[in-house]
Amino acid sequence: MAGPIDVIKIGGSTLGSHDTSLDDIAALHSRGRRLVLVHGGGATITEWLKLHGVRSKFVRGLRVTDEATLDVVVAVLAGLINKRLVAELSARGARAIGLSGVDGAVLQAQRYDAELGFVGEVTAVDAAAVRSVVDGGAVAVVAPIAVEAGDGGSRAQLLNVNADTAAGELAAALNAQRLVFLTDVPGVKDAIGAVAATLTPEQARALIEEQVASGGMIPKLEAALLADSSGATTIIADGRESGALRTLLADEAASAGSGPGTRIG
Repeated sequence: MAGPIDVIKIGGSTLGSHDTSLDDIAALHSRGRRLVLVHGGGATITEWLKLHGVRSKFVRGLRVTDEATLDVVVAVLAGLINKRLVAELSARGARAIGLSGVDGAVLQAQRYDAELGFVGEVTAVDAAAVRSVVDGGAVAVVAPIAVEAGDGGSRAQLLNVNADTAAGELAAALNAQRLVFLTDVPGVKDAIGAVAATLTPEQARALIEEQVASGGMIPKLEAALLADSSGATTIIADGRESGALRTLLADEAASAGSGPGTRIG
């Protein structure tokens, strides 16, 4: 019987000269861990938009995505960043296959806010293509681009999806054991500003409702709540720490609920 899957989300802010996330993923994969890697790439998108003379605009922390912006978002996420990550993992000895949420219609979404343009809210997940990659012995590397759920017409529309949200949706659909966010903060802060070692789903929801959580932490907590509904534990931790992922996913640390970061669920 196939083992459990762990979903890992990384962002550009954690990939620097001291980052070991890809080394950790390759090492864990060599030990038989079944892994799905979801990535963002906001900083690189902003750089490429500037190169193309397109101004970046954000509303409520989300990138406004018009047609010109969407072309760059898709090219950078599903092309440049996705393939670089696949190549980096392959260079470390880990077989990796790159996908986007469009492949196999893994992520289906709908536009939900005219002010944001081509930004999608996930409406359905068909994780069969991702599972087939993992079942085949590779790390699935997923870019958060979705296809718009349409009315059966012949025209397809691509949509930009928040990477944290995509990771949560995939974790739920894959019945993952763990969802790990490697970010640039040490964990989730509580109402007095201290990093919480653990949170119940109810406590995580309260942090959102009471506006203690803000900015990019909100979609992470929302993703954690979604993942919890399918039985997954979420860990939010500082991915800039050397060996962070190997520590987080060490069997003894995971079973004891210890280690760095904040555990939810």
